[in-house]
Amino acid sequence: MALVPCQVLRVAILLSYCSILCNYKAIEMPSHQTYGGSWKFLTFIDLVIQAVFFGICVLTDLSSLLTRGSGNQEQERQLKKLISLRDWMLAVLAFPVGVFVVAVFWIIYAYDREMIYPKLLDNFIPGWLNHGMHTTVLPFILIEMRTSHHQYPSRSSGLTAICTFSVGYILWVCWVHHVTGMWVYPFLEHIGPGARIIFFGSTTILMNFLYLLGEVLNNYIWDTHRSKYYCLRGHKTRITANKSIFRD
Repeated sequence: MALVPCQVLRVAILLSYCSILCNYKAIEMPSHQTYGGSWKFLTFIDLVIQAVFFGICVLTDLSSLLTRGSGNQEQERQLKKLISLRDWMLAVLAFPVGVFVVAVFWIIYAYDREMIYPKLLDNFIPGWLNHGMHTTVLPFILIEMRTSHHQYPSRSSGLTAICTFSVGYILWVCWVHHVTGMWVYPFLEHIGPGARIIFFGSTTILMNFLYLLGEVLNNYIWDTHRSKYYCLRGHKTRITANKSIFRD
């Protein structure tokens, strides 16, 4: 039995994302006032994705609680749609985009923080908020994956969706540069056009890899759970059978 029910964890995670988003939006930074505002940063888009995802998780839990034992087929149909949406969001957006943001941010930060998160930002963004945006995303999504089974879509449709998201964001970054003359991320200013194409192509490939990693991880976690369940069940059956033999 879990120490904390997964429903309570989801509510806590949702509230933490709401707090992070509110605190981030309250910061008066020059970049928030320029074209695209916060929406040009993948970190902010990811925070919105995570908040919406966990919001759907909480809504699904509430709907499940309200429809339990009601026998209403329409309500059960709506619940199944919610569960499908929840699973699709985790597979296509919440996991790959969340892991991408954490991994790429900290790799570039470790190499040269000025390329991704200049020291100047420390004057606007406190350390706890930085970790809320770029660190806790990973454990939160892993907790969700560990506590609930998620049905992944077909591989072709899942990869098509994550490719569409990746290419769409790359085009958005290029459009912001076209309008303002400045790149969203400082390191893009220091590399040539060819290197940018390679970087954008590599990020799309990485997104696809992370989608596949999420699928493999989800299957591994829940296949292991099933194996343990069946082993335990078989063990209990054998004990019951042995007791019956002794009684006879």
